[in-house]
Amino acid sequence: MRGREFGDGVRAALASAGLSGRGAAELIGWDHAKLSDLINGKGGSTEVELGVLLGMLRVPPAERDHLLTLFRETNRKDWYQPHGQSHPIRPRTLVEHERKAIQLISWQLCLVHGLLQIPDYMRAVIASSATAPSRQMEERVAARLARQEVFRKGDLQATFYMHEQVLHVPIGGKAVLSEQLYHLLRMSAWSYISLRIVPTSVGAHAGLAGPFNMMKFEKYEPVVFLESENSSLAIEAADSVKGYEMVVKSLERTALDEEQSRGLITQLVT
Repeated sequence: MRGREFGDGVRAALASAGLSGRGAAELIGWDHAKLSDLINGKGGSTEVELGVLLGMLRVPPAERDHLLTLFRETNRKDWYQPHGQSHPIRPRTLVEHERKAIQLISWQLCLVHGLLQIPDYMRAVIASSATAPSRQMEERVAARLARQEVFRKGDLQATFYMHEQVLHVPIGGKAVLSEQLYHLLRMSAWSYISLRIVPTSVGAHAGLAGPFNMMKFEKYEPVVFLESENSSLAIEAADSVKGYEMVVKSLERTALDEEQSRGLITQLVT
C-alpha cells in the first residue's frame, strides 16, 4: 500500500503540473517506461532522480518530503511513524488507507472509535490529551469529522468491536456520553456498519493486548494499524497480520451479536 500511495502522489503531482507521464518524461529526458516503472513501484530510479522530477514538477516542499519518504519505504512490509510531540491533526497515511479500504475491522478497549465519535466527545478526548495543543482543538475536531466522510461512499464495510466499558466511561460528562450512545445506535442502523460489544462478564479475552484497526482492500494485502500517543505502526507482513486475524475471530466468538449489542446500548440510554 505504501507503493500505491506513492504512485497516487506522483500522479497527482503530474496532474497539478498539467503534464501527462509521457510529457513529463520528455521534459526531464527520461524514457517513458522509466517514469511508468517509478510510478508503479517497479524500481529503476534513484532517490536523486525522483528529487529532480519533483523539482521539475514544482511540488511543494511538504509534499516533496512526503513522497521522498514514501519512496524510501515502498518495499517495506511494516513501517513505524514517529509523529514528534503529539499525534498529527491529519494522519495522512491512515486517512489514505481508510479511503481505499473495502473493509475495516476495529477493536477498542477504552473509547469509541474516531469514525463514530460525535463532536463533543471528540473535544473531550482532545482536551484530555497531555500533548495536543489546546489552540488546535477545533482544527482537530474538523479533521476527525472529515474522516467520517469515508462512510458516505457506501462501499466500506465496517465492524467495530468494543469492550462494554467503553459504554460507561463518561467522556465529556453524562450528557455527552448519552448523546454518543444514541449516535452509536443511529450508526448501527446503517447496513454497512456493525457494532459488536464484548461484555465485561466474559473476563479475560483475546483483545486484552490493545486496540487496533485492520483494513482490507480489493487489490492489496491487509494492513493493521496501531496508534500510540505520538507514533503509529502499520503492519503488512503476512504472519503478523494473520495473528490479528486470529484475534478478530476470537472476538467474533466472544462478542455479543449485533442485535444483542444494540439492546445493551439501548438499556443504557433509556
